[in-house]
Amino acid sequence: MKHFDVIVVGGGHAGTEAAHAAARMGVRTALVTLKTGAIGVMSCNPAIGGLGKGHLVREIDALDGVMGRAADLSGIQFRLLNRRKGPAVHGPRTQADRRIYRDAMQKLTLAQPNLTVIEGEVVDFLGVASEIRGVILADGSEIAGKAVVLTSGTFLRGVIHIGHSQHPGGRLGDAPSVALARRMEEFGLPVGRLKTGTPPRLDGRTINWDILETQPGDDTPVMLSFLNKSPSIRQVVCGITHTNENTHDIIRTNLDRSAMYSGKIEGVGPRYCPSIEDKIVRFADKGSHQIFLEPEGLDDDTVYPNGISTSLPLEVQEAYVRSIAGLDNVVILQPGYAIEYDYVDPRALRPTLALKDVPALFLAGQINGTTGYEEAAAQGMVAGLNAALSILQRDPVVFDRTNSYLGVMIDDLITRGVSEPYRMFTSRAEFRLSLRADNADQRLTNLGVSVGCVGPRRRHVFTEKMEALAAGREAMDRAILTPKEAAAHGIRVNQDGSRRSAYRLLSFPNINFAALAEALPELAEIPEEIAEQLSKEALYSSYVERQHSDAAAIRRDEAWVIPDGFDFAQLVGLSNEIKDKLMHARPQTLGQAGRMEGVTPAALMLILARLKQEKRARIA
Repeated sequence: MKHFDVIVVGGGHAGTEAAHAAARMGVRTALVTLKTGAIGVMSCNPAIGGLGKGHLVREIDALDGVMGRAADLSGIQFRLLNRRKGPAVHGPRTQADRRIYRDAMQKLTLAQPNLTVIEGEVVDFLGVASEIRGVILADGSEIAGKAVVLTSGTFLRGVIHIGHSQHPGGRLGDAPSVALARRMEEFGLPVGRLKTGTPPRLDGRTINWDILETQPGDDTPVMLSFLNKSPSIRQVVCGITHTNENTHDIIRTNLDRSAMYSGKIEGVGPRYCPSIEDKIVRFADKGSHQIFLEPEGLDDDTVYPNGISTSLPLEVQEAYVRSIAGLDNVVILQPGYAIEYDYVDPRALRPTLALKDVPALFLAGQINGTTGYEEAAAQGMVAGLNAALSILQRDPVVFDRTNSYLGVMIDDLITRGVSEPYRMFTSRAEFRLSLRADNADQRLTNLGVSVGCVGPRRRHVFTEKMEALAAGREAMDRAILTPKEAAAHGIRVNQDGSRRSAYRLLSFPNINFAALAEALPELAEIPEEIAEQLSKEALYSSYVERQHSDAAAIRRDEAWVIPDGFDFAQLVGLSNEIKDKLMHARPQTLGQAGRMEGVTPAALMLILARLKQEKRARIA
């Protein structure tokens, strides 16, 4: 029997990030996957990052994760979304070459010290719920481990739907995991069904690109990893087209043949990424919907039509796709389909992503009710780190809403659960002015260093950046302009006689670094990227200061830990409805309880009073 400290089940985005995180912590790690060649496969759209999602990728990267690096190596079109808005909501994104991304992830994984890749299907666990001791493979072999991270994606009892046709599958071409789903049932976990979908894949050689609008990448590409400065491979443009009334008529006429609208699918789909059937029904007044035609690779003619995921029969897909401008004669290489799968209610998890009732079993990715590569990888990072820390008998690392999008996502999941596949948006973060994509390393890399998951190269790059930022900030604090001096250089400020530092002036919305450098030549020595970062920090400085008190209040509430055996039922004055919610969710801190729907300030005061009473009893 093989022996490891941490066993990661699944080689998707959550699994690879979890395996790398655990291995970087120095524990013996096994990544069990059906096929080594499937590590890093992008099952849906060939892109990484975006609004909210780019923040997660940067945070993974700040902790020395691998997603951002693989994305930069394979990126064929980089765009900073929301560029016209403030830096807090900028979303770095890259269109990726599907094959190069997969190859890069496999190369990084096979080269990672302390990490062994094992091919096989996990069908059972060794031990019982209270003490998981490893996994059992389909061939009967056993792998011993002290902690298991399960990242099953859409494979748990997965069913693929194309029209009225359905068949078991974890994704197209792969069998589902049924035996493991049955074993999970024995743990008594709250399980539900969700669904997601994907569009048909098109042959780019049969698209009339000449009549289509094009979308190029940014002239100055923004990378996903802090370690990289520019793209590694040739860049491409994407095409843009639109559905029309004829397209919509074809879909409306065949709605009864859609797996979702014919009642074949029980699971709930992602509201923010609707199928084309959903769009036609929910937005009936719209005459067209935009479609991005995204090449899947530099040497691959496959095109991903972003915006028309579907579960209609193939012949209907062919009809409606060919009604779209530029796609009149297109050939569908792979039909679109919907996939339905099991997920575990994430309120059964601790902030470490370990199950409350199965302490050695961690869950990450779509099994927790999320959707998206980035959300999955971020959970993998958290689960992998904490699985390793549990082996090392060290305190867990808990991310909170005040320091990261990682913390926002996990808190949302374990406190509120999900009613549809969870997707990250910047609007979910109440402290988004300070939780920007550009400062993810400044927020999290030192934490990663202290935990032990950051390697020497990242430490060196980060240290150099922080030293340069400190030197630049010091230079800007030293450089002073009077109102008259500022006006002489075309910088408009109140003529109130107040001397202001260059950094203070940079916080004014109508003043940029270039204008200050012209007035104060010594600032020209500050490197361009450092000046850009200081500009962003100065812009938000006054707002961030105001948020500190709010963040401090959250931390005070989080400091009140609710012990596992806390009996909510015995609290006099709580309604039965609130008691039921609290007993079901079992929040671990007062802060978590306060973020639960329906839990009132009065209820929190009752909980706090009991916690204080128990604390006094322990001291006495």
